[in-house]
Amino acid sequence: MAHIKAVKWVTKDKRRKGVFWPSEAMKKRAWVSDPGIYGKAARDQVAFWAARAEEGLEWKKKWINAYEEKKKPGAFKWFLGGRINASYNTLDRHIRSGRGGKTALIWVPELPDETTKRISYEELHRDVNRLANSLRRLGVRKGDRVGIYLPMVPEVITSLLACARIGAIHSVVFSAFSGESLKDRLIDAEAKVLITADGYYRRGEPKTLKESADIGVKGTGVRHVIVVKRTGRKIPWNKRKDMWFHEAIKREPDYCEPQFVESNETLFILYTSGTTGKPKGIIHDTGGYLTQAYWTTKWDFDLHDDDVFWCTADIGWVTGHTYGCYGPLLNGATMLMFEGAPDYPDPGRWWKVVADNGVTVFYTAPTAIRMFIKFGDKWIRKHRLDSLRILGTVGEPIDEEAWLWYFNKIGQGRCPVIDTWWQTETGGTLINTLPGIGPFIPTVAGLSFPGTRHAMLDSQGDEVGTGETGFLVQKPPYAPGMLRGVHRNPKKYFETYWSRFPGYYDTSDGAKRRKDGTIRLTGRVDDVMKVAGHRLSTAELENALNEHSLVRESAVVPKPDEIKGEVPVAFVVLKDESKASEELKKELVKHVDKAIGPTARPSFIYFVSDVPKTRSGKIMRRILRGIVKGDSELGNLTTLMNPECVKVLHKTVKKG
Repeated sequence: MAHIKAVKWVTKDKRRKGVFWPSEAMKKRAWVSDPGIYGKAARDQVAFWAARAEEGLEWKKKWINAYEEKKKPGAFKWFLGGRINASYNTLDRHIRSGRGGKTALIWVPELPDETTKRISYEELHRDVNRLANSLRRLGVRKGDRVGIYLPMVPEVITSLLACARIGAIHSVVFSAFSGESLKDRLIDAEAKVLITADGYYRRGEPKTLKESADIGVKGTGVRHVIVVKRTGRKIPWNKRKDMWFHEAIKREPDYCEPQFVESNETLFILYTSGTTGKPKGIIHDTGGYLTQAYWTTKWDFDLHDDDVFWCTADIGWVTGHTYGCYGPLLNGATMLMFEGAPDYPDPGRWWKVVADNGVTVFYTAPTAIRMFIKFGDKWIRKHRLDSLRILGTVGEPIDEEAWLWYFNKIGQGRCPVIDTWWQTETGGTLINTLPGIGPFIPTVAGLSFPGTRHAMLDSQGDEVGTGETGFLVQKPPYAPGMLRGVHRNPKKYFETYWSRFPGYYDTSDGAKRRKDGTIRLTGRVDDVMKVAGHRLSTAELENALNEHSLVRESAVVPKPDEIKGEVPVAFVVLKDESKASEELKKELVKHVDKAIGPTARPSFIYFVSDVPKTRSGKIMRRILRGIVKGDSELGNLTTLMNPECVKVLHKTVKKG
């Protein structure tokens, strides 16, 4: 793809420091550029989403009732009686319109000497249909669950869509999870089949996966294991249960009649990462989820026919489901998938991938951005990034330094940064800025997506004033992509999401509404401290610390205090570890005093090399809280990408 000529698409607001707006060229290209869309959608949210569902998707049968909500909390449905198929909408309808030869997926393997694959919509359709027929031959029927335990290889997309084609429910488990973690999820989902791989590559080295899969299926109801051959290494094999992916599909017909399901039937179950207690199997339906996936992908990222969209999230997370599979394919887009580590064989690998493949829309996490800041600008300068036109962030609130670096270095000062807020439970983005409308403000997510409404409440359930931090909730009618339950645990569904604030969906996040109406997320409410009667968000403190010129990253947690109730404890990662000193600790305290006030002053500051994070890049503050409290048991550590840092942190805190 030819490089797009660099155009200053984003202009800075001279009236307000740090505020950026789309240029006239951006507004002209954007699908949505009129701010009136918000008011129009708010006047009748149900009619708004009904129009979107009809315009964006193909239904075998149109719904009888667009929305229904019962008195029981969380009991709502969208597009009742409508019949639809996700595989048909992501593949068949594009082929029927004559676009089957278009590239659906660009797959970039980790090993630099391996060839990048370009898979057309027709080729993907063929493999999806063959696998769907194979699954049916193995006894998988509508409503059955299929476990998917795959790395970032093309077969993972094939597997999701093959399940959807026959009305089976897929349940993806992140490939870096342990066999025991897989087992828990397979048992809860009652999976009949598992699709996995012999292994994958990480930093140039082959890693095994089949051994973990064998641990996972032992003692479960899984009858068949389909194995993708990726590394070619020798693996344990059970002739009665195991079969190769390529052999399972090679003799199957190229077409499988799609199973059209009622809109509210389950499309997939996705388990939360298990950071607290037993993982929850989040249920997402079909029609509502597809509607939200289609329109948030199209409008958030201003996706057009000539775009190449790269969402860097693993398919094991909801971001990978919605913006690394369903959303782009529903829009008939070309999406990119990268197999490996972002810094292999060098820290410029991602930017080489962008340049080589003409990526135009790039969506990643603040954690990755901070990592690249650490690597330095020289790796960026080696590659042309002028194909980029939209940047996005996901996973956590982004600090100002990372936002501005991303905007100036990767986007070259011309690409809007779309800071998205959403959750596994919401299915798709719900708070962000649309690229044709703006404004783009560092650390500020933006407005509720058209057709949705949010409020900030105090602990009594009353709305807080502008500028005040409160509990973020979603008002009814709820977004069509929202979760519809917790698998086999309706009590958990009610208690977690609907019990604290009756009549609202409880996000468990904190937020504040600014004077201009935009929303700034302040972090999880379980990451909110009460210091001497004052509510303080850990995200607020972290943002203040991160603004210091010597700080790379920070994590703040509360520590019980006899007088104040709780006091803040900060774990700080410096850009240069040699700068650590008692004098710098005092300087950081003054810095927080100035940014927030003396109430937020950290009582303890620990200089550390790393903080515990999930494999999706989120800081595990639960573990840090346990460390500062001196807990001997820290719970499940299998979701960590850096478990080795936990012992070091224990010693650091013990030393004082």
